[in-house]
Amino acid sequence: MNTPVTHYLDKEGVEYRLLPHSQPAKTIEEAARERGVDPQQMVKSILLRDMGGFHVLACVPGPAQVDPKKVRAMFGCRRMTCADASDVEKVTGLVIGTVAPIGLKRPLPVIFDHQITAHTLVNISSGDRMAGVELATDDLLVLCDPLFADICR
Repeated sequence: MNTPVTHYLDKEGVEYRLLPHSQPAKTIEEAARERGVDPQQMVKSILLRDMGGFHVLACVPGPAQVDPKKVRAMFGCRRMTCADASDVEKVTGLVIGTVAPIGLKRPLPVIFDHQITAHTLVNISSGDRMAGVELATDDLLVLCDPLFADICR
């Protein structure tokens, strides 16, 4: 299976393991079950936008929730909300549920919650609803060079 994320990883020469799904997952818990991994190892990528159209990709461990107030404070934005489905696709080139912090349509500021580094391997979306990707946390950090902050609720 070739996806936007696996294509990017292949191009960068990064080792990964493709984890196919038997059916599309609608939640982090379903995706973790399909992949046979701990939900804490999942990296959830949420596109946030301010009212002026500035976008940030906030990444937290699977079961956690992003606190937009914490993210907006980092960038001095007055208001920041989750981007809608059409905005997500337009900005990232991927549909909701398939967004990863790499393989994006265009560069974006990426923020990771510190908790992501608790595991040596992480799971990200592959850019396709029918698979995830497992890779070394250190490789992911090198590829997306994120900012770090406490951004969970």
